[in-house]
Amino acid sequence: MTTMMTLATLAQQEGEISTGGLNDWLVNNAIPLVLLAVAVLLLWLGGGKGDNAGVMRRLGGVVIALAIIGLAVGGSGVKVGEWISGLFTG
Repeated sequence: MTTMMTLATLAQQEGEISTGGLNDWLVNNAIPLVLLAVAVLLLWLGGGKGDNAGVMRRLGGVVIALAIIGLAVGGSGVKVGEWISGLFTG
């Protein structure tokens, strides 16, 4: 109970609570590690067998996923959403 009260008191003293530190950590550490793991798996699974076409098909999915992550992290997803809705609303 005292830990909860201490955290609440600390949050009030520090001001606003944000997720900026978590976002920076994910962008700087987690995403490059996941990309490295995906690259190694693509090379290991497809490249070792000579299935280059299969590797390129999977790589297309990875590029689409990277574009979605880029929109989410960069903050331009709202602009894209407004553009898409503008196509249908006239």
